[in-house]
Formats: sequence, C-alpha cells, structure tokens
Amino acid sequence: MNYNTSRPHLIIPEYGRHIQKMIDYAVGIEEESEREKVAHAIINVMGTLNPHLRDVPDFAHKLWDHLFIMSDFRLKVTSPYPLPAVEELIEKPKHMPYPQNDIRFKHYGKGVEKLISAAIEMEEGEEKTALTVSIANLMKKFYLSWNRDSVDDKVILNDLNRLSKSKLTLPEGTELESTQTIIQKAGLNAPKQNFSKKGKKRSKSNNNNYKKKKY
Repeated sequence: MNYNTSRPHLIIPEYGRHIQKMIDYAVGIEEESEREKVAHAIINVMGTLNPHLRDVPDFAHKLWDHLFIMSDFRLKVTSPYPLPAVEELIEKPKHMPYPQNDIRFKHYGKGVEKLISAAIEMEEGEEKTALTVSIANLMKKFYLSWNRDSVDDKVILNDLNRLSKSKLTLPEGTELESTQTIIQKAGLNAPKQNFSKKGKKRSKSNNNNYKKKKY
C-alpha cells in the first residue's frame, strides 16, 4: 500500500495531491503553448476547488503565486502577475517581542488599567463619573469570568481604589449591576450553589427514613 509518508512532500497541502500531480505534469511539458494552456487550466481548477479564496483581494494573483510555489518555481509559463520573490518565502519571520507589562490584577487585564488611567486624566463631571461606573461594572464582569463562586461589590470598589491610587471614586449609594444581570448579558455559567448544613442534615434524615421503611 502506498502511504502518504512514502509519497513526495506536498508544498501546499490545502490543494491536495491531485493538483500537485497536475502541476508536476505541466512542468514536464516541453511545448511552450501546450504548457501555457495546461497552466491556465490548472488555475481554473484551483479556483473551483477553493471558492473561499474568491473573497480574498487579488484572488487570481494568489492562485498564480501558489501555482509557481507548488512547482518549486520550475514551471516556465507567462504569468499575468509579478512572480513571488523566493527570498521572501524562505525568509524566517521576525521575532515578535512579548509585551512585558506588569499587570497588578491579571484577571482584570491591561485594558482595564488603561481605562482607569484615561478616566483619571478626565475633568471632573458627569462623563468621568459615568466612565468610572462603567469601569467598575466591567471589572465585576471580568471578576465573574475568573471566579464565579462569589463576588462582592466591596471587593470591586476596593480594587478600583487600589488600581487608581484613590483617584477614582463612585458617588455614595452607587450600585453596580447585579451578578445575575452580568451573567445573562455575558452568557457566563451561573455561580455554583453552596449547599447549606441544613440541606445536608435534611438529606441524612431522608436516608434514615428510607432505612426505617426498608426494615
């Protein structure tokens, strides 16, 4: 049996082995006009097999690039587009530096800290107060995503105070969105139910009643 592991390597596996064989066949055609004709036919088949690429800008250009890449640049035909640079294909991607940001509360994220910094810079007024309330509600939402067992508004307000270095405060009597409302909006799972001692005692009494009935 001919396994894929023993077959030639596919340069772009998404097109499949049949397209690769067609391209290899076109490379071996000696007559130039026939080779051009086969190349255009292969482009049409590639486009038909990958209709999702039609939404990509320069759809035809991408197909021609793939044709030459899959032929390992051995296919000698005239392309309506500039050939892809071999150097760019073999060039290793540049190293992406990992952001070394010191996030004080990782469950809130860096975005919340940036929002807090922006709110601190705002002038006092209704707009700043509204933003502060929105930040507090957002913090509560993130807190519930991180720990859905319990949440206390006092914890959220205390963390807001610490992150803003006491520069952001909410008007007295401000109420944050309820846990149930946040869960429904965000589609989070409901907090786990804590069974009380009374419930445990009740279950034990039910077991005792069952034993009495049994005997």
